[in-house]
Amino acid sequence: MTGIYFSGTGNTRFCMERLIQEIGGEGPYSIEDRAALDAVRRSREIAVGYPVQYSNIPKILRDNILDHRDIWAGKRVFVLATMGLFSGDGAGVLARLLERQGAFVIGGLHLKMPDSICDVKVLKRTDEKDRILAAEAAEKVRKAAAQIRSGSPPREGLGPLSHLAGLLGQRLHFSQRTRRYTDRLKIDADRCVGCGLCERACPMHNISMRSGKAAAGGRCTMCYRCANLCPRQAVTLLGRRVIKQNRALDSRQTV
Repeated sequence: MTGIYFSGTGNTRFCMERLIQEIGGEGPYSIEDRAALDAVRRSREIAVGYPVQYSNIPKILRDNILDHRDIWAGKRVFVLATMGLFSGDGAGVLARLLERQGAFVIGGLHLKMPDSICDVKVLKRTDEKDRILAAEAAEKVRKAAAQIRSGSPPREGLGPLSHLAGLLGQRLHFSQRTRRYTDRLKIDADRCVGCGLCERACPMHNISMRSGKAAAGGRCTMCYRCANLCPRQAVTLLGRRVIKQNRALDSRQTV
């Protein structure tokens, strides 16, 4: 099994790395890596990981799949979805998209992870509690890997009840948030020191340096890398100030 993923602040990468390590598979590859497409083409079984946004798929991942839809036909796919709390059919919403491209979904896994939305008050925990969450997720991944190896992978988020929960829980209310890229990313020029971390981290190349300061365009995929990495807490998206940057994982600084 080959692993590919999109990860905002490191949660999904953390989980996918452990899944592939437990299975003894190939990768994992970020969808931003050109090698990811070649890996999908040559593999029969693929694990796809992503962070749920409002019970939906990040637009960057949706676009990636639709732009290369031909490579998914006939593939056996296991879906891994990370989330801050509850998302109903996090695995299911991607599963249905992949099935429309001709893939066969063999299972799904939901993993509760540290919250990465750093400019709103909800879901904020101490770093220690976040590390416990990550450890619990790693153990759940270990058990799921054993199930996959035995031929009976978990099927979280794939049934009709999960679909209904995802719709009613968030997706019907917030579908517009993930249907297009947003232009609401805000960078406080007075706080910005021009270090360029946000520019280098952005998967959409949506941030550029202008006269020594970072400036945002209109193609933000809401991954929160920039807001979590900024040393001066100059970047916000949903809120007006950074409340807590997520530093629970050792790999957090290298998304």
